[in-house]
Amino acid sequence: MFVKLYRRMQDEADRGPRRVYKAGWLFKDDKTSLIWDAPKPVSFDHPRPATSKSALSCPAAIEFDRRHFAIPCPVDLRLRMVRNAQGQMQLTNVDGPQASTRPAGLQQILVLSPPNEWRHPERPMIQLVTPYVFISDEPLYINQFPPFLHYETQARPGVMLCGRFPADIWPRQHMWAFEWHDLEKDLVLKRGEPLLYVRFEGGDPAAPVRLVEAEKTPELESFMRSIVDVTNFVNQSFQLFKTARERRPKTLLVEKKK
Repeated sequence: MFVKLYRRMQDEADRGPRRVYKAGWLFKDDKTSLIWDAPKPVSFDHPRPATSKSALSCPAAIEFDRRHFAIPCPVDLRLRMVRNAQGQMQLTNVDGPQASTRPAGLQQILVLSPPNEWRHPERPMIQLVTPYVFISDEPLYINQFPPFLHYETQARPGVMLCGRFPADIWPRQHMWAFEWHDLEKDLVLKRGEPLLYVRFEGGDPAAPVRLVEAEKTPELESFMRSIVDVTNFVNQSFQLFKTARERRPKTLLVEKKK
């Protein structure tokens, strides 16, 4: 009896008003932005389940998946890490002239980090520059993950560096950073397949997040410029969070009109 009463009370509480966090995304620059797609909620085209007990109907799994947003890869790449005559690591586009991306274009978005910035002397780090910026007008952290919910037919030869920071005060341009562990294997990236995931977290872990396309307002552009390249002057950019919170405009997120 008491168990049923407790469950009914819980059901009534769950049916009460729920807050919804609102986050925005936009491109920092419009140049070549057509190759980048909008972030997409993680979903899969599975056949209709034969039973209600199917894993497809598991509320815990559904809740987990829908909180992740996938950012698709914009280009087809087959990359290889080789050593030159001096023993230095070099990044090579294996497809050469047959590649869909010209060398000049690749240089604009792909960077091999200096060896003194690697976490391990034998594990090169590369970065893919993305144009995405995420913002919020309430305390909301953004997390960046590898696309672990999608099956990869060809596993990547290393690990993606993950990150976490407050979207409401740090609207920075996202980078995809990769640490290359197995130098005998190529890194294969395919256009349209998930490059990375983002996930948001606020003070209420039960609250869902609504992700919308944001306007690039003058206030937002000005605030974004204030945090560009600050890592060239300080070692720990997180120490600037307090100042950023004090100086941010009251409103940064303005939903883009369709």
